[in-house]
Amino acid sequence: MRRMTGRFGLIHVVRELLFSALRESYEDTRAAAQGADLLVSHPLTAYVTRLVAEKTAIPWASTMLVPLGFFSTHDPSIFPLAPALSKQLRFLGPLFWSPLFYLGKRITRFLANPWYQLRAELGLPPTKEANPLSDTHSPSLVLAPFSKLLADKQPDWPKQSIVTGFPLFDDNTAGLPPALSQFLDDGPPPIVFTLGSAISTDSQQFFEHSITAAKQLNRRAVLILKDHKNKLPALPSNIVAFDYAPYSKLFPRAAVTVHHGGIGTTGLAMHSGRPTLIMPCAWDQPDNAARATRLGIARTLPRHRYIPPRVVKELRQLLENPTYTQRASEIGDEVRKENGIEAACDALESLSS
Repeated sequence: MRRMTGRFGLIHVVRELLFSALRESYEDTRAAAQGADLLVSHPLTAYVTRLVAEKTAIPWASTMLVPLGFFSTHDPSIFPLAPALSKQLRFLGPLFWSPLFYLGKRITRFLANPWYQLRAELGLPPTKEANPLSDTHSPSLVLAPFSKLLADKQPDWPKQSIVTGFPLFDDNTAGLPPALSQFLDDGPPPIVFTLGSAISTDSQQFFEHSITAAKQLNRRAVLILKDHKNKLPALPSNIVAFDYAPYSKLFPRAAVTVHHGGIGTTGLAMHSGRPTLIMPCAWDQPDNAARATRLGIARTLPRHRYIPPRVVKELRQLLENPTYTQRASEIGDEVRKENGIEAACDALESLSS
């Protein structure tokens, strides 16, 4: 799917999903905001929430769910447009990255033309930022709901930013499927393979290659398919597949987790204290994968290289090198001390009081 491609997926999301329904989104948001004391926006709704906040004077807090979205020149991210190059040049720092980021913002500013047009129609004054696609942050509060271990506040982030920790939701009523619980009880910790929610709709050969790798390693495995369209061949008794299982219950019982590097899945993997193999596909995933790898808890295998021989090689490193297990356990201990929900609520209450 075009929106899930590594290089231009985010551009397709902006053009085909966000700005194609910009006016309708504004009207819906303004209607929903009637009588509200505070607006809190997701990064994909910040563009219209900003307009509503300016028109209504309702206080507004924005969120930036991933480190990539801050475009820091002090802590440069790995960009899906050129992941290998941005990784190699990361060390060059602000003197290199500042003019490059500014140029990139100016070049892609045309994508925001529908937003500028709507803003003018609403009678709002011109703006001064280089590009609203990258610089739309609330002037009052920006919540960064991820762990400081993944990325801490940088000098060029908005001063009003607060890194809260992962706001992990653990629903105690959502247990593991009984058959999965039995499988986990009946043998050693398995390798868990999953693509989260978004990428699971475009799994390609991920699960087939994962099954082959698990067989070659002679390891037990759990596949979480998420999408009912993911069809699998007949599985041996030491490999099971389920449409859904709560990661908060499953990941801590894994030997290794294998996933796509989405920020939510990455947070749960870090929280579990288990090492992980990340196959980034698009958007923020290459950067999340690089950050987890730098922490010493993960290894990264790009999607086009996710074939059984390479998967086996990477998994052997994670399974047989005790350094990964020890480091993942240490990181898990630290992440479990964070309370992202409480920190975010405290910041929002301070803003609305």
